[in-house]
Amino acid sequence: MDDKTFNFSHKELYLIGFTDLQEYRPYLFIPFLIIFAFTLFANSVIMLVIVKESKLHAPMYILIGFIAALGFIQPIILVPRMIISFLFGRNMIYKDECLVQTFCLHMAAFFQSTILALMAVDRFFAIVFPLQYHDYVNFKTSLILSLLFFFRNLLCVVSMVSLIGPLHFCKSNVIYHCVCEHTSVVNAACGDVSKNHMAGTIAFILVSCDCAFVICSYIVIFVIIFRSPSDESRQKAILTCSTHLMAIAVAFFCVVVAFVGYRVPTIPRDIRVLSTLSYHLIPNCFNPVIYGIRTKEIRVQVVKYLSYNKVESY
Repeated sequence: MDDKTFNFSHKELYLIGFTDLQEYRPYLFIPFLIIFAFTLFANSVIMLVIVKESKLHAPMYILIGFIAALGFIQPIILVPRMIISFLFGRNMIYKDECLVQTFCLHMAAFFQSTILALMAVDRFFAIVFPLQYHDYVNFKTSLILSLLFFFRNLLCVVSMVSLIGPLHFCKSNVIYHCVCEHTSVVNAACGDVSKNHMAGTIAFILVSCDCAFVICSYIVIFVIIFRSPSDESRQKAILTCSTHLMAIAVAFFCVVVAFVGYRVPTIPRDIRVLSTLSYHLIPNCFNPVIYGIRTKEIRVQVVKYLSYNKVESY
């Protein structure tokens, strides 16, 4: 390809995910609208309960509140545009807008991984060092850890997005996806994209490190739990940890499915799109259910809040 071709780059991109479904594509707005509405409602209830109830202003519940906030924000970034695309066929997105969406989506995904890791740290000190818990888990250490993770996530995502910025979309401005996901955008560009793929792989490795850290933490936690002489304490700890592990399993399973989906060429492209959407949407949909049902303190306050509103409506 000559230099003149590289001097031209499309400024308008088209997201055409699921067009292989042809006439069935417009009906996709129904499941995504249901998921969108339920996710916003469930996460908003969790956030409201944690903010209003002073008993829930402990580190573990604050982290659950942050996960709910991410679960509320992330669908707003991607679902409305998808629904408009399904219903009206408006698939165009400006390149700069696409880069902003890429940044927001991957920052949210990184912070979900970060919060799950911080929750593992919280449970580790609560169970392994219960008497020194408040010495380790305090405002200063929480702030330091949060800042370290924040700058790590920011550096990684900014690197990913900044490497996309100079790319030229000279061959085609059509992206077979519903959102500006990093790998799909990079694959639509022309020229050398090896650095972009390397940045994506590094991002996956960082998330995998979070996952490995969480697994190691919970191995130690469960060893301590099963050595505990108190059956009541053991059952309470298992219940709390199993709740977190369910949320972690959902999140990291979706990430692995999406990562593998784009690196196995035989997988149909609609399945690849669905796998990416799953890791952006499914954890946000399931997390409030998992924490709302399995965390007694939150469940009691949610039932109390919903019952109060029901009485008020009458």
